Amino acid sequence: MSTFSIQAATNLEQLSLEELMDIRVVGASKYAQKQQQVAAAVSIITRKDIRTYGWRTLNEALASLPGIHPTYDHQYDYLGTRGFALPGDFNTRVLITINGNRINDATYDQGPTGRDFPLDIDLIERIEFIPGPGSAVYGQNAMLGVVNIITRNGSDIKGAELSASYQTTETMPQERVTLGKQFANGTDALISFSGLQSRGVDRFFDYGDSGISGVAHRMDGENVKQLFARASHGPFSFDFIYGDRHKENPAAPYMTDPLVGGAAVNDKRLNTQIQYNDHFANNTLNVLGRLFLGQYRYDQPGVYSGEKTVSTGPSNWHGAELRLLSTAITDHQLMIGVEYQNNTRIDQTFVNFANSAENVAIGSSVVRVGVFAQDEWRIFPTLSATLGLRYDYITWIGNRLSPRGALIWQATPQTTLKALYGRAHRSPNSYERDYNDAVFQVSNPGLHSETIDTAELVADHRPLPDMNLRATVYAWDMMNLITLGVDPISGISQYQQASRKVLARGAELSLDKTWDWGARLRSSFGIQSAEQQGSSLQNSPQYLGKLNVSIPLPLMAGLRAGFELQYYGKRKTNDGTHTDSYFLSNLNLVTDVRWVKGLEASLSFYNLFNEHYQHPAADTNWQNSLSQPGRTVRLRMDYRF
Repeated sequence: MSTFSIQAATNLEQLSLEELMDIRVVGASKYAQKQQQVAAAVSIITRKDIRTYGWRTLNEALASLPGIHPTYDHQYDYLGTRGFALPGDFNTRVLITINGNRINDATYDQGPTGRDFPLDIDLIERIEFIPGPGSAVYGQNAMLGVVNIITRNGSDIKGAELSASYQTTETMPQERVTLGKQFANGTDALISFSGLQSRGVDRFFDYGDSGISGVAHRMDGENVKQLFARASHGPFSFDFIYGDRHKENPAAPYMTDPLVGGAAVNDKRLNTQIQYNDHFANNTLNVLGRLFLGQYRYDQPGVYSGEKTVSTGPSNWHGAELRLLSTAITDHQLMIGVEYQNNTRIDQTFVNFANSAENVAIGSSVVRVGVFAQDEWRIFPTLSATLGLRYDYITWIGNRLSPRGALIWQATPQTTLKALYGRAHRSPNSYERDYNDAVFQVSNPGLHSETIDTAELVADHRPLPDMNLRATVYAWDMMNLITLGVDPISGISQYQQASRKVLARGAELSLDKTWDWGARLRSSFGIQSAEQQGSSLQNSPQYLGKLNVSIPLPLMAGLRAGFELQYYGKRKTNDGTHTDSYFLSNLNLVTDVRWVKGLEASLSFYNLFNEHYQHPAADTNWQNSLSQPGRTVRLRMDYRF
């Protein structure tokens, strides 16, 4: 993706709130737009924010935003968005991209946001979160939002960075080595290696109907290895991302044998792209073309009734995209594009090493082709309209249309009003559609796509240059929700289409304020209701509150504190009961000015007050809810030269 003009002039860590509001957003329409002109209530998280609050994963960073509630099941981190986060359902309705390249895999359509996310969070320059439907531009998966990651370049590194940290509770060291430089001929290059080794936490579990309970000892370990390389020269750029994660699961997921060990997940992701981005016709025509390739390798060992098993779900895909953006017509930005993705290999297997009669091997493939167009029309100097439409053909489900419309009114120099509408879709993934072992699940090749219609009103008001107030109200209706049901013929679990809509209504109010002496306050409060047939959805808190405060410490020169307070309302669980509401506090102390040349240090306290809280579990867990991590302390050192 093209970089934004401010970044070329100054580092994000030095920008005021007024300058931050001028950062151009790429992820909303696949080209750079001013935030006031984006057809969404967009939020931006910068590298400075990540450093100030000591966030360790993409999920932790996104959890600071309005309308987001995280869930963790000791295996993956999940992203709840505006009231929707069914337990056990992967992040299939949020699209994750890195420099515009889709990261959701082709087997489960999972958007990784935890430690399975293949990019070290310290290599992120900024995170763009665009809530609401994005299928008019992106097609598949962009139902509840798009997360676009912009990475750092070699010119940001200017040499080498070494990072090391140690975290208590999980007994976890973490390391990173990054090299980067912009050469005299204009070539920019970066390469980085990251690693993490965790022993995990010994935790007591009650395994429900199994009748077993006890401490899972040395059954929570984790190991992560990551490689990132990026190079650019002139209009060409190249990205290569590789992540390899092994995570043991002490909760005995998918009803594996409790307290015997061996339950784990292994995720390997490879994503790469070559991109061409240049301007022609006196800078009135921008041409972007890219070729991309992805691989996902998944396996899950487990033990059932003393018998060792392994499930796998590898997939391969490749594709191409061409996008043209023209400003030749006065007051119009007209974009047209075509995207092709061929998921050439989607395999799913189950192997019982003691009983081969239970073995399963399923192979499938699917092709996606999308054609899209959008016109951003400035009707008057203070009024603009955005109209977009995408046509998708997916071999499994046929044709889908995804429209988008927006009216944006600059009512005063300080106030912007947006009226937004969009429709998005999600095709069933291969696991939902094709998996069939005739014991736990049967396939349903007749599944068709989910659809969501969203209407939203957004008001941004800046009473002061260093203060921004935002109010948002939204309503979305989801049709044909794909959920796990029961096959009426076999009596076995089967993914089916829900006959009733899911209806969600909500409102969010947020404040962002900075002070000349270096402090910043970012806060939000949201009320949301997501229901189906008059009953609230599982794992859907009604109230969300977020507070982030960053201040230089006056009595300790060169030290900055980032404090985070989050409130989550009670959540409905599988058996109809609710988890308790809770407050979660984090504190990060970081050297704001380098005390020793090239050396920076931070001390982080996660779950500062050791809050005991739980998240709802899926129906594939023995537990109805799962305990979350207690207080954790991390010491980190970074050296740059």
